This record gives sequence, structure tokens and C-alpha cells, in this order.
Amino acid sequence: MLAVTVLALASAVARAQAQETPAAAPKGGSMDGVVAVVGGTAILRTDVEERIVAMRAGGAQLPTDSAGQEKLLHDVLSQLIDEELILQKAKAMKVEIPDNDITPMVDKQVQQIRSRFTTELEYRTELRRAGFGTPEEYRRFLMDMARRQQLQQKLFEQLREEKKLPTVPVTDAEIDSLFKAGAGQMPRLPATITLRQIVITPRPSPHADSAAYWKADSLYQQIKKGGDFELIAKRESQDPGTKELGGDFGWRRRGDFVPEFDAVYFSLLPGQVSPPFRSPMGWHIVRVDRVAPNEVKGRHILIRAKIDSSDIKKARVQADSVDSLWRAGAKFDTLIAHYHDVMEEKAILTPFPQAQLPVEYQTAIKGHAAGQILDPFQMTDKQRELPKFFIVEIVTMEAERDPSAADYKDKIRETLSQEKSIRRYIDQLRKQSFVVVRL
Repeated sequence: MLAVTVLALASAVARAQAQETPAAAPKGGSMDGVVAVVGGTAILRTDVEERIVAMRAGGAQLPTDSAGQEKLLHDVLSQLIDEELILQKAKAMKVEIPDNDITPMVDKQVQQIRSRFTTELEYRTELRRAGFGTPEEYRRFLMDMARRQQLQQKLFEQLREEKKLPTVPVTDAEIDSLFKAGAGQMPRLPATITLRQIVITPRPSPHADSAAYWKADSLYQQIKKGGDFELIAKRESQDPGTKELGGDFGWRRRGDFVPEFDAVYFSLLPGQVSPPFRSPMGWHIVRVDRVAPNEVKGRHILIRAKIDSSDIKKARVQADSVDSLWRAGAKFDTLIAHYHDVMEEKAILTPFPQAQLPVEYQTAIKGHAAGQILDPFQMTDKQRELPKFFIVEIVTMEAERDPSAADYKDKIRETLSQEKSIRRYIDQLRKQSFVVVRL
């Protein structure tokens, strides 16, 4: 039979473990005695004990000396008082957590625990050992814990939105101190890279481009004569993202597309169909269905010109030429304007993990350093099954390393500031509320 520790997500499981090894619980006071009163709510000694054994179950190292145990007792009680103040404030502000918001999470939690037992009898036996009479009681316990956690989180989100949790300054010394305290637990930072690139895409011959236009125009004429736009899109469009949807884009905003497409798409009225027009992707026919402030809903049909082996060879020669021009001192912005495929990123200037790059990039950058321009390499556009040629300049390149305080400075500052503002708010609640400690 599996041990009770598989139920460690519930503090009742930890309580069951503590009953088997009771030595680490602080002493003093009646187990069922009231140790604090917050508003009209009593906090019992058993509430404190449950939190402490839950800490043990989570792997916390608890003090074994009497002075340390006494301090732990008071610290945990203070934490429970804070939580009760927050929950009462949430109730006063009518902050609520519907069951639907927490049920999926709790159900998943229950399923994960149940799956670790071979039979229903084993599961129910362990629940009874943990202090629950039935699986239903266990689920209610988890629902209550989840609701308490979500209420606290939602309250502070609401207070931030209402500007009732002002920013609290954080010093560099506080940042350094927190970083040093957790430095040994932080993973090493991955190797990263920033880069600029020029991507050369094979272009169709004038004959192929003309054939694509006349194909698009024939479809346009069908639509003008009453042809079903959606059915024609499903049959003829070469855009894999919208083809099966009859060309449907859904609601889109200006700037979602390349400028050539934007100019036509956002100029049409509901029901209008555009004649064929070209973008870097090919030839389009567009129909606008609905128009709302700042948004348009419509469909399109895409016809691409055919690319043959001679077009691919020309693109490879052009990539070599652009590579030579760049190495000879030609300006990046000038090369981008003349040669780059606008459908591709031209730069990644925020450090990006090297391990997350496509394998073609990883192979190309291997053995190179910052400031170097790589020989053109080939990748396949998976949507079009078309090769493209990449000329990449490594801007920066960092090896895997241990983190420094500077790497986490902004995040630590934000976290500490939020913690301080919450602490200040709770201290104000303590002053405004009826709180009696009997420990």
C-alpha cells in the first residue's frame, strides 16, 4: 500500500504523519484552546499545529530546541492572523470565487491522488488515516483551501487595480540580500544569442507570376457571377491557415497584416469583394463580411505563383551576393530594404536561448563568435515547402553561466515591492481590526 505521503497536498495528511512522529510540534497550551481572535473568528491551537505539520510535510527543517519551537509557534500564528484579516477584508469588499473557478483544479488534484492507488479501498483507507471520513470530505477540504488561496490573490489584484496598494521603494541592498539568500537554489542561465539576419526567398518568374494572377482573376470573375466565396476558398486557396475555414480570418485589426494587404482589406465595405491584388505572399481576393470600430471580419483566397528549381538556384546565388556585400561593409538597413523577405524576422535583439533555436541555426552558429557573419544556410518554409536562405550576423553570444543579481534585479525589485506593499496593507488592517492574541 502507498504511504500517506502521497496525500501531502493536504495538511491533514501532514497531521497524520505528525501523529506518527510527534516530536517536532511546539509545546504549550491546550490543543483545542483559542490562541487568537480576529474580528469574530477564533484561531485554534489545532489550526497552528496543522500548519506546522504541513510545513514539515513540505520538507521544511523545523527547530528542535524549545526556544526555536516557541518562535515558530508565534510566527505561524501571526501568519494565520494575517490570512484571516485578508479573508475578512475580501468578504467585506464582496470579492468572491465561484466554484467553477476552482473546481477543475481541485478535480485534477483529486484525480492525481486517486490514480496513485490500485483500488478504491486503498484510497479510502489512506483518506481515513489522514483524518477524512470519505473522499467527499477530502474534496471539500481541498475546495476550501483553494478558495482561500484564490480569495487572497483576487483581493490583492483588485486592490492594485484600485491603486490601493501603492508602490513601496526597494533598495539595491535589499535586492542583493534576497539574491544571496536564494542564489544556491537558482538554476544556471542558458547560453543565449542575439542576431540580425537577411532572409532570401525564391521569387517566381514573370511568367509564373502572370499565371498566378490570371488564376486569381478567373476565381474573382466566378465570385462576381455569384460563385460561393467560401466554397471557392476551400477548393482553391493556397493559404493552409484559412483554407479549411473557407478563407475566414475572424476579426482582425489594422497592422495584423503586411501593408499591401492592410491597404485593401481595411478599405472595403461589408459585402465588397476586391479584385486580385499582390502581397509578398502571392495574389489575394478579399471579401469583407462585417465592420466594427477598429476591427474587420472577412475572408480571402490566396493564389501563389509556382516556384521551380531555377528560381531556387537564383535565390541561392543572390544569398551569396548579399553575404559578400554585407561582409564588404554594405549597410544592413540597405540590404534589408532590397533583399529581405518581409515575412521573416530581421532581428532577435533580446537574448534568446540557443537551445531553442531551430537546429539549422544551432549548426550554423557552432564555433562562431559575436560580430561574425555566417555563411548562408538553408531552411524550409514548412507552410509552402519552399527553401529559404538565411544570412545571419551574431550580435551577442553568451555561454551558459551562473546568474548574478543584475539578471534578476528588476524581477526581485518588483517582487519585494509587492511584498512590502502587502505587508503595509496588512499592518493597517491589524490597526483597524479587533485582534487578540492569547498565546
